[in-house]
Amino acid sequence: MTHPNAAGPRRMFLRAGTAAGLSALWPGLARPNTAKPWPQRPIHLIVPWPAGGGTDLTLRALADEAATRLGQPVVVVNRPGAAGTLVAPLLKAAAPDGYTIGQLPITVLRFALMNRVAWNPMTDLAPILQVSGTTFGLLVPADSPWRSVADLLAWARAHPGELTLGSTGVGSTPHLAMEELMQDQGLAYTHVPYKGTADQMLALVSKHIMAGVNSTGFAPWVEQGKLRLLAVFAERRLGRWPQVPTMRELGFEKAVYNSPWGLVAPAGTPHAILTALHDAFKHAMFTPRHLAELARYDQSPEYLDPAAYLAALRQTQASERRLLQRMKLLAAP
Repeated sequence: MTHPNAAGPRRMFLRAGTAAGLSALWPGLARPNTAKPWPQRPIHLIVPWPAGGGTDLTLRALADEAATRLGQPVVVVNRPGAAGTLVAPLLKAAAPDGYTIGQLPITVLRFALMNRVAWNPMTDLAPILQVSGTTFGLLVPADSPWRSVADLLAWARAHPGELTLGSTGVGSTPHLAMEELMQDQGLAYTHVPYKGTADQMLALVSKHIMAGVNSTGFAPWVEQGKLRLLAVFAERRLGRWPQVPTMRELGFEKAVYNSPWGLVAPAGTPHAILTALHDAFKHAMFTPRHLAELARYDQSPEYLDPAAYLAALRQTQASERRLLQRMKLLAAP
């Protein structure tokens, strides 16, 4: 006579026909881990500037070098406009899977302080690493009659509102650098914003504007003799142009501006993926090709790991808040 409970274990076995049930009964039959390593497809790197500018070209070199370590292409996607801030809403809308990352210029922090926006750079973005930074210069066409900053300011004083001055967008560092200078001098001028370095430099060479403030992406234009560099907004003279004074040397104490930048991903990107991105791009930063590309624009690597980069972003946000408050440009609470 069969015991009434004898079929119990058999029924349990039949009901446990899934891999989980089998592995629970006999661990040796567990299904092997079939999860594929990340990444499995190309990674898109949003560059919020036009193609052909200094930042775009250095990032393309960086992307190529990182791709060799990641085993997948890193595709640069240019999204210029709004002083480089379009990267923030694009990343907020992207899936946090590591396949969409972006360059973070300082203007993203500034724009969020100057305007009411539907994104927060401190909570919607995840730092990967800081890469480098840019300094800025005041430029005129090579045949301009202005051979110094004093010449330019004297003309602006004699012709109120007639000076046309280009920047890389409203709220960009070049815009604020010149805005603060002109405010302190009590001078009126006409601001002409552009999407990036390349289009602004073309406008300056073709004399659609009289002067421009831009990052060291202007280097090729100066070296080709198409533009004249009057001064730089740096703490010290640049090695490539030792004859060009700093604005501070000329008596403008507050006129020191730089713009550190790095790479970020959408908030919520898994830590393991952020680590893989960090490791690949840190390696890429110090490759000979990327270092040479930075040097073309008088830049150098300024590496910070994710934690240090986040701390730097918080510090930058605080200093930007003070600057914008002084210039009465903070958004109303």
